[in-house]
Amino acid sequence: MLTPQPHVPAAPAPTDIQLTELSIGTRARVVSVAPADAATPVELGRRLAELGFLPGEAVRIVARGLMARAPIAVRIGTGTFALRLFEAACIRVCPEQPQTT
Repeated sequence: MLTPQPHVPAAPAPTDIQLTELSIGTRARVVSVAPADAATPVELGRRLAELGFLPGEAVRIVARGLMARAPIAVRIGTGTFALRLFEAACIRVCPEQPQTT
């Protein structure tokens, strides 16, 4: 007689994080762009969308400033943009899993 085995999920579902939390060089996909808090200007979402920060787009951080509040350099599509931390905090991303061969 066989006993039923408990169901074990293959891997946890990926979770989204703020772009500011992404490590340098880690690839991710944009999930959403929304104000991080009430003090964030409404126009910021439109500006980020015009730069290419749209859901589904591939993104990665290529550099960080030396000081804690310094901007970060972000690569999206064929462009590289410097974003202030409050701007980057408006962008939610889902880190991509490394490809295994």
